[in-house]
Amino acid sequence: MFSYYLDLALRSLRRNKALTALMVVAIALGIGASMTTLTVLHVLSGDPLPGKSAQLYYAQVDPQDIKGMQPNKEPPDQVTLIDGLNLLHAGRADHQALMSGGSVPVQPEQSSLDPFYVEARYTTADFFAMFDAPFLYGHGWTAADGEAKARAVVIARSLNDKLFGGANSVGRTLRMAGTSFRVVGVLDSWQPNPHFYDLNTGSYAYGEQVFLPLQTMLELRLDRNGSTDCWGNGGGGVGSILPSDSCVWLQFWAQLDSPAKAAAYKEFLVHYSQDQKALGRFERAPNVRLRNVMQWLDYQMVVPDDVRLQNGLAFGFLLVCLVNTVGLMLAKFMRRAGELGVRRALGASRRALFAQLLIESGVVGLVGGFGGLLLALFGLWLVRQRPSAYAALAHLDLSMLFTTFVLAVCATLLAGLLPAWRACQIAPTLQLKSN
Repeated sequence: MFSYYLDLALRSLRRNKALTALMVVAIALGIGASMTTLTVLHVLSGDPLPGKSAQLYYAQVDPQDIKGMQPNKEPPDQVTLIDGLNLLHAGRADHQALMSGGSVPVQPEQSSLDPFYVEARYTTADFFAMFDAPFLYGHGWTAADGEAKARAVVIARSLNDKLFGGANSVGRTLRMAGTSFRVVGVLDSWQPNPHFYDLNTGSYAYGEQVFLPLQTMLELRLDRNGSTDCWGNGGGGVGSILPSDSCVWLQFWAQLDSPAKAAAYKEFLVHYSQDQKALGRFERAPNVRLRNVMQWLDYQMVVPDDVRLQNGLAFGFLLVCLVNTVGLMLAKFMRRAGELGVRRALGASRRALFAQLLIESGVVGLVGGFGGLLLALFGLWLVRQRPSAYAALAHLDLSMLFTTFVLAVCATLLAGLLPAWRACQIAPTLQLKSN
């Protein structure tokens, strides 16, 4: 029966080509606009570490002085060096990483390459295991290497290709900031989006080229970037490179493999704050937060407001297109009142007519979905031409491709409900008399 209704639907659509084209164009425009913005929103609000983000937590404590204290105020987004090292050495999490971002000058061995700067991540040994960073060659440094301020470096695949022609460079020497480092590992292609573990250096399309032990960076006083918040007499620290003890500038992440461990770790942060207050370092009552990756991204409102606004406007446009489609379908179905009346007189039930008309609506939605897909691909191409940091991420994946056709067919079926129901109410006797 379905194939029979499908054949009737195709015949009907071919008989009214202009009206069919208008419906398809209306659906395609609405689907194309909505899927373009929905795809961008989907990419920007996606989980950067699927399957593990629920076990990774961002820790916050409040070391500020009493001045400016307000009830229920959030603690600083980052931690001081003292607190970061204290939490790191406490070792209360399954894994933990203390880090900051920066940039370092690279002096290539090849005379054909001029010195250049690369983005750097100064971090601790557990970073790579925590964030599932894939290695192409070698491995990360050990905790002992970090404490010994080893001149060890992990480099990105792109930098390895540039400097070593893509060969296994483990054990080779890389000179940066006037110091020789030994390459211990090469990461495979890896660039989480959003750049969740440090949103201060960039939210999207940001990736480091070199990874160094944090303790080594502190000893060499390498350049850093990102935000710094100070209070009291806080300001530049040693050599005006590192912030002082009354400044927050580092990120601290903890891996906690169960909700019970997360609850226990939050309690540990409260006790830590109480101990620091007793020692005179903290002046405020314990004020801590512990958010997993997705909670942290939501708190930081990483998705740009203009993307959410554009998404809302696009779906409003889709609604307008659907309303127009309802009118076009109603006009089309009512023009076939005589044909439908004859079918009713010959014994076809209202349910059969309703199914036939809905299948016809579905065919329109399917064709409109294909047109919408082409428009969405064009729209995403236009997005990628924008100078926004997230523009390069605007690509249609398989899930959004499937969503495009599902949305098109479902939206058109919904739009066809009223016209199909209205057409099925035609009294066959009236149509037979008028004919």
